[in-house]
Amino acid sequence: MRDADGQVTSTIRRTVLPSGLRVISEQMAGVRSAAIGVWVGVGSRDESASLHGCSHFLEHLLFKGTRERSALDISIALDAVGGEFNAFTAKEYTCFHARVLDEDLPLAVDVLGDMITASLLSEDDVEAERDVILDEIAMHDDDPDDVVHNLFAEQAWGPDTPLGRGIAGTAESIAALSRAQVARFYRKHYRAANMVVSAAGSVDHAALVDQVRAAFGREGFLDGEEAPVPPRSGAVARRVHPGTVTASRPFEQVNVVLGMQGVPRDDDRRFALGVLNTALGGGTSSRLFQEVRERRGLAYSVYSFASHHADSGLVGVAVGCLPSKLDDVLDVVRAELRRVAAEGISEEELSRGKGQLRGGLVLGLEDSGSRMSRIGKAELVHDELLSIDEVMARIEAVTLDDVRSVAAQVFGRREILAVVGPS
Repeated sequence: MRDADGQVTSTIRRTVLPSGLRVISEQMAGVRSAAIGVWVGVGSRDESASLHGCSHFLEHLLFKGTRERSALDISIALDAVGGEFNAFTAKEYTCFHARVLDEDLPLAVDVLGDMITASLLSEDDVEAERDVILDEIAMHDDDPDDVVHNLFAEQAWGPDTPLGRGIAGTAESIAALSRAQVARFYRKHYRAANMVVSAAGSVDHAALVDQVRAAFGREGFLDGEEAPVPPRSGAVARRVHPGTVTASRPFEQVNVVLGMQGVPRDDDRRFALGVLNTALGGGTSSRLFQEVRERRGLAYSVYSFASHHADSGLVGVAVGCLPSKLDDVLDVVRAELRRVAAEGISEEELSRGKGQLRGGLVLGLEDSGSRMSRIGKAELVHDELLSIDEVMARIEAVTLDDVRSVAAQVFGRREILAVVGPS
């Protein structure tokens, strides 16, 4: 990338080790921080029914200690230098990440390498963390937004499919998981060729590669030669299941998600869909916010979304309203979706949608953590890494016809409706 004066402001470099472990970094000028992430190509959609929640369970367990460090040692190591340290599990990948001062990056690399390659997964830790995860599941069950989105995914993909099941698992599946099952899952998926180490900020790539070799060389983890695991295939489009599903909960509001099948992660239509999504429900000036909240006062919260997987995606509208207003809310949302499918959006909405996407993209990449996530995810799940300028150009190239076409294709599909609230 170059700034307004034509000076290089960031440099991306990539190295593939013989074991298949990929190391990618982005050097950013003028920063004193560094962010690092270890991206593993396994998520909840890789679980069988008997392993439901295993990816998330394993994410927790890797913080519990190694031969060199106890769980407390792991926490102290990053806390002592003021670092930020966390992890998350998604449908198609898991990420462990840290953000530190640039001088402390070698420490962060070593801690992450130790955790990833040499976790003990002791029986005692499995039992202790099982209760923590059961508490987390209970917490999500008390959040109406979490409940309705999980219900929506379950209806869309099917309750007996990996994509349709919740990431954290259920109380029953977590209670049934054994230490042996988790350990086998760990050995199968946590392989060098199935991982990407990404870093951004004040980073020297050659030094980073050396640090990764040392930190991830424990337990013979980098022994042998293997090609990197390619991105998850999306060659066969996955279909969704239209229909309505409801759940009774003692909430004050009714929470609703109404949506349809969207587009896969690498579909070229995603840029037009992004502009459409922003114009439809991406901010306070969007159609849905203005129509549902400002003009009619039907709901406090209303927004649209688009989610993407390797082989399919979802689009939808989420609303929280009083039970007495549910029918009116659904009428208005359906009418707006039909109108957009038939007419597209206006020139002014197109311009505003592009501006919001461009601004969100650039502002979201002001810090090293966002840059690290961008290049890490691109390396793990995409076939290409588009530069910021290339992404901006693709957004700018979206036309009214592009938006009208994708709106007709997506919003013309049969709907999926999830409703959660008082009976």
